[in-house]
Amino acid sequence: MRFPGIRGFGVLAAAALAGSLFTAPAATAAAPPACAITDQMVAAGNYWVANGTDLDAIDWQNATFHVGNLALVRTTGQSNHKTLPWAQAANYQLPLDPKRPFFPDNQAAGEAYLDLYTYFHPEISLDSIRTRIKDEVASVQAGHRDYWNYVDALNMAMPSFARMSVIDHDPSYLDAMDKLFKTSEHKLFNEFTGLWYRDARFTGSGVFWSRGNGWALAALTKVLQVLPTDDPRRPEYLRVYKKMAFSLSLLQRRDGFWNSDLLNPWDHGGPETSGTAFFTFGIGWGISAGILDAARYRPVVDKAWTALSTKALQADGKVGYVQPVGDRPATAKVTDTAAYGVGAFLLAGQEVAKLQGCSAE
Repeated sequence: MRFPGIRGFGVLAAAALAGSLFTAPAATAAAPPACAITDQMVAAGNYWVANGTDLDAIDWQNATFHVGNLALVRTTGQSNHKTLPWAQAANYQLPLDPKRPFFPDNQAAGEAYLDLYTYFHPEISLDSIRTRIKDEVASVQAGHRDYWNYVDALNMAMPSFARMSVIDHDPSYLDAMDKLFKTSEHKLFNEFTGLWYRDARFTGSGVFWSRGNGWALAALTKVLQVLPTDDPRRPEYLRVYKKMAFSLSLLQRRDGFWNSDLLNPWDHGGPETSGTAFFTFGIGWGISAGILDAARYRPVVDKAWTALSTKALQADGKVGYVQPVGDRPATAKVTDTAAYGVGAFLLAGQEVAKLQGCSAE
């Protein structure tokens, strides 16, 4: 089974990898060429499922990990057998907050359910995410368009809108998504720098948070993967994506990381993994998709992966230097790790493995 536009891989490969979610990879499945990246991804995933915290929560942190964890399966053909049970235990439901029914963080788990759906539909229920999106579409049509008023929201909700629109053949989802995006873009995207403010509190401050911009680039990457090439909304998403990629290519540090405060190397000037990993994922995909010039951007991705795999990734598989939960630049220590940082690392590894020709996809 194939989901249109999602990280293209054939029916046979999908079936083989789907089976690996339950059991060890089949002996007959074609193994990807050996490379260090796949070993590094497996080590990072295994460390987190053995040592991570609050693994059962159906929150944005675990959702980001599980989206990366399924990227691990697609890339390596191996599974740690955690994502499907996590989703089953939640009965494929989204968290509900009656006071904030469309809070984007509570929609993040839907992306992981949609990834599982590519393997197991119709067994995977999309009722919760479908109902949430339909209700939000109605709210947007009624004139409420400010739900995505912080940059993280783009990644938490936007990919599910795009993917559900393809599944349900319902353009109203894309219309609502576009209105929500354009409201965020108008308020938070700085055209001069090609970067996003985290929220309205930072507008005009010159503070551009690395992970916040990572959320934005990841969201645009995921949406561009599924939107038809002739969709009238696509050019604007592509324009912002390319502008971000160009700006980020100029801001990368000599050590391969991006600073937590993108324009201020003296503010929290140590390594930071989560923003760096999301940028590696987004820019790496652009090269593979032929959207970004490989001669210019491949060195950016290679340098970033060297930083992630040799400094952030520890010998035991722990992904360090992940800035803790926050809403602005802050220091990250080698001991700091989190589900979203591991997920971002795995998404980055997926794209680097493709570029190096050692992915099972």
